[in-house]
Amino acid sequence: MMKCDSERRLQRGVTLIELLVVLAILALISAIVVINILPERDRAAVRKAEIDIRTIETALDQYRLDMFNYPTTQQGLDALVAVPEDVTRKSDYRPGGYLRGGAPLDPWGNIYQYRFPGENGVVDIYSYGADGEPGGEGLNADIGNWSDDNR
Repeated sequence: MMKCDSERRLQRGVTLIELLVVLAILALISAIVVINILPERDRAAVRKAEIDIRTIETALDQYRLDMFNYPTTQQGLDALVAVPEDVTRKSDYRPGGYLRGGAPLDPWGNIYQYRFPGENGVVDIYSYGADGEPGGEGLNADIGNWSDDNR
């Protein structure tokens, strides 16, 4: 029994051209998704740094209420995790510290910087941004407790 032309056409596979068209469409969709998602990731990292800085600022205020002063620059943010050696009022230090899980790292894996007395306020808490270097623009700009949301 011989197959007719219409049956042969139904059994035919996908041609190379059809496969290339589908792959091109998938590549185009992927490019659109990546272009729209990557800037959101960068904005999320900056927002996380701002939230971390506010959290550290609150912990520093709680430390000050208990210890009657902010930690020195030399004591740093570690003073929020464990009692500093050179503190005279060790009994007033909050059991468990002021930051659960220790001082956080910024979204780029660097430690937050701390200065007391601050140059921009009573205390300065800041991240050097994505590049980990002072200054910079855009994603590399410093983010601090004095920063405006001008990104």
